[in-house]
Amino acid sequence: MLATTIASSITISFLFCVSFFLLLCSSKNGYALGGGERKTMQGHFHTFQVNSLLPVSVCNPSIKGYGKKATLKVVHKHGPCSHLSLDEANAPNVTQILSEDQSRVNIIHFRLSSNSAQNNILNSSKATLPVNSGASIGTGNFIVTVGLGTPKKDLTLLFDTGSDLTWTQCQPCLVSCYRQQEPIFNPNESTTYKNISCNSAECTQLTSHAGGVIKRCSNSSTCIYGIGYVDQSYSIGFFSKDTLTLTPTDVLPNFRFGCGQSNRGLFGGAAGLLGLARNQLSVVSQTSSMYQKYFSYCLPSTSSSTGHLTFGKGGTSSALKLNFTPFSRNSKNPSFYFVHITGIKVGGRKLSIAKSVFKTTTSIIDSGTVITRLPPAIYSALRVAFRQKMTNYPMTKGLSMLDTCYDLSNNKTVLIPKIRFYFQGNVKVPIYPTGILFGHSVSQVCLAFAGNSNASDVGVFGNHQQKTLEVAYDVTGGKLGFGIGGCS
Repeated sequence: MLATTIASSITISFLFCVSFFLLLCSSKNGYALGGGERKTMQGHFHTFQVNSLLPVSVCNPSIKGYGKKATLKVVHKHGPCSHLSLDEANAPNVTQILSEDQSRVNIIHFRLSSNSAQNNILNSSKATLPVNSGASIGTGNFIVTVGLGTPKKDLTLLFDTGSDLTWTQCQPCLVSCYRQQEPIFNPNESTTYKNISCNSAECTQLTSHAGGVIKRCSNSSTCIYGIGYVDQSYSIGFFSKDTLTLTPTDVLPNFRFGCGQSNRGLFGGAAGLLGLARNQLSVVSQTSSMYQKYFSYCLPSTSSSTGHLTFGKGGTSSALKLNFTPFSRNSKNPSFYFVHITGIKVGGRKLSIAKSVFKTTTSIIDSGTVITRLPPAIYSALRVAFRQKMTNYPMTKGLSMLDTCYDLSNNKTVLIPKIRFYFQGNVKVPIYPTGILFGHSVSQVCLAFAGNSNASDVGVFGNHQQKTLEVAYDVTGGKLGFGIGGCS
C-alpha cells in the first residue's frame, strides 16, 4: 500500500477498484487453498487433499513465532481469527481480488518508471487537497493491534511494507469518517497528544520522506497531511505526535502519525494503517533506537490461522535458521525493499534460463501484492515446467491473469511439483503448497504466479508466496532473511 501524492488538479490514467484481499472470505464467493496439506512429500512433489481447498470458519491460531521482544499477532482482516466484521454481501470475490491485485502492480510499475513525468507532478508542492485521484496502491490484507495515546486505546491497523506514514481516524471527524469496528481515537482524551506545527522540521518530512504524502498548513499553522489509495480511499488530517504502545514494555513516546479528520474507504473495519516501509516516518525508522531497524513477520497459511509481526532481533526463535540475501540498491523509490532473484526450481529441476535474464531483473518484496509477478521469459519457463508436471490433471479456463488452471473436482488428493526460489547469495526459499496454487473452487485451481507485460517491469515477490515463511527485514544491515516454518 504505497502512498502517492493527492492532487485534485490531476487526472490519473490509473483509476482502479476497491481494496483487495489475499484469501477468500466466504464459500459463496470462492476459495483459496486451506491448511489440510499432508506433511508427506513424495520426492519433488507436494501431496495434499483437495478438500483442503475449502474455507474453514474456525480460527486455528499458530503457536509459533512468539519470543521475548515486541511481537504482535497477525491475522487476515476478514478471516475467522479477526475481530473485525464484514457482511458476506460485501466480501470480495476471486475476480475482484485478482483485478485489484493487478491494479496494485500496475501502479508499482508506474511509480518505478523512470520515464514517468507524472511522478514529478504528483510530488509537486502545488498539489492540492482534497483527494480525488485515487492514484496509489490499495489497502492491505493483514492486521495487527497496537495502543495509541495516554491512557492507551487499542487500535487495529492494516500493516504494509510499502507505506511510510501511519495514520488512524480521529474524533471529531471534522469532515467524515468511515465505519470502523473499534471506537474512533479521541486525541482530547490523551494527555500526551500534540499537533505538529507547520513550520517544524517534522512537518517537512511529509514531502521529503513519506513517499508522496503531501502537507498543507491550516490557519492555525497546524501541519496537515493527505494520503490517497488506488480505490479512491483517502485520509486527510492533522500530522501529530502521541505515545505508541506495541507491548506493555515496548512504548514509544512522540510517535509521529496522521490523525485523520476526513477519511473514506473500504478498510474492512480497521482503524487505519501501520507503515513499515524504509523512509523516515515509518514505524521501522521511528523505532530504530529500540529495534535497530529490524523487524520480521510470518503471514499465516490460510485466513483461518494466525501469524506474527515482531520488532527486534530477539523475537525470532533460536531454532529458526534464517538465510539472508542483500537488499538491492535502487534510487527510483526509497520506500521499496528491492531484492535480486537468481533462479527458480520446479519439481527438482532448475529452469533453463540464461543467467543474464535474472541479472537484468529487478524485483521487490511486497506484503501487499498477492500474486508474484515475474518477467515474461521467466514466467513462461515456469509455466511450461509446471504444466509438464501436471499432465495427469485436466486443465480448465484461466482466471484473470492466471492462465494455468486445473479442474480437480474428481480428485481426493493431488500431487503438485515443489517450487523453490533462489535469491542472491544462494539463498533457497521453498514455496509452501498453499503459495503455489490459488483457487476459485475445486474445479478451477490455478498456478499462483503471473508474468509482467514487459521485460523491463519490476518483478514482485508477493504475499501469497510468502506464507508460513519467517521474513526478516534487517534494514540497518541491508539484508532480507528467510526462515522456514515461522508460523502455520
